[in-house]
Amino acid sequence: MKYPETKSPVFTLTAGPVDAYPEVLRALGKTVLYDYDPAFQAFFENVTLKAQKALACDLPPLILQGEPVLALEGAAASLIGKEDVVLNLASGVYGKGFGYWAKRYAKRVEEIEVAYDTAIDPDQVRSFLKENPEVSVVCVCHHDTPSGTINDIDAIGAVAAESGALLLVDAVSSWAGMPTGPTSSQAAVYVTGPNKCLGCPPSLSLVAVSAQGWAKIEGNPDAPFASMLSFTDWKNAWKKTEPFPFTPSVAEINGLDAALDRYLEEGPEAVWERHALTARVCREGIKAMGVDLWPASEDIASPTATAVRMPDGIDAGPVLKEARARYGVSMSAGRAETLGKLIRIGHMGPTAQPAYALLAVSALGGALKASGATVDVAAGLAAAQAAWDAAIDD
Repeated sequence: MKYPETKSPVFTLTAGPVDAYPEVLRALGKTVLYDYDPAFQAFFENVTLKAQKALACDLPPLILQGEPVLALEGAAASLIGKEDVVLNLASGVYGKGFGYWAKRYAKRVEEIEVAYDTAIDPDQVRSFLKENPEVSVVCVCHHDTPSGTINDIDAIGAVAAESGALLLVDAVSSWAGMPTGPTSSQAAVYVTGPNKCLGCPPSLSLVAVSAQGWAKIEGNPDAPFASMLSFTDWKNAWKKTEPFPFTPSVAEINGLDAALDRYLEEGPEAVWERHALTARVCREGIKAMGVDLWPASEDIASPTATAVRMPDGIDAGPVLKEARARYGVSMSAGRAETLGKLIRIGHMGPTAQPAYALLAVSALGGALKASGATVDVAAGLAAAQAAWDAAIDD
């Protein structure tokens, strides 16, 4: 028996989009209210304040009506002005990609780029900023998903603050899955979304903007307005007394509300630990199977996605097809420079459960074996189970 490509996979263990929590799916089916009905305006305000609590930020965040690429491009357009010198930190495909947006708006973009299986060294950032005091904005991707690696944005944020530069953070696939937030990283703009670790469909963005960030945006004559990319249009739209710039995605706001309730009721620390445990179980299984992780060090391996380096002579594409066809398990490919070189197993939202890690080890191991790799699937599963049991008995 094989699972046809034309049918949905049995399990989606990707790095996004991820499956939505049942509570979210139920909420998406609620009545769609008129956006200017006072009940919806009060509801939107309440959801925004709930998001502020979840993000632990000083000011109400923006809820933008599009998946986080919209917010990332809007962040570049809003925060970066024609006189700004920008330092872009590239430790992976997404960090590198943000530099292309920055170049549209900045006077000049400098870059620190490192190998895509490593992370940015905050001391290197400090040295660069000392040598280039004209840098006014530093941009960094927290979890560069195509590599499964994490940058220390709290340390980088402290370094940027020392130099007086503003920090712009892409935390799309890290927030709500690990201890991170706009306050601890001292971010002027912190972009994330509910479509990863919060367990919602891809439809909205969450953006925390600090007081410094707003001062910079509102002083930027080239910041967009009357635009899908505009931050200023949405700054006060969270208030039930203020108009919306355009029609919000009512059903998705219902889903976001349910996701925030679930996150806050479970407790952020418990959610983070669940993601970390799932990743730990998965990594132990992968290593015991005889396959290498992509990150050069586990210290920088993400708890929200495990990136697995393909054995010599094995291309990731056929392995992914084999895993889906044989076991009904969908996982993620790399992107650009990492395409074909690795496979990513997502641990986000509903799939941040150790049982899914065992499933991933089994499916990936079987697919690798069918593709000609020498792997010990039984050893991998035993190690993954042992790691899970150790956490239970601890």
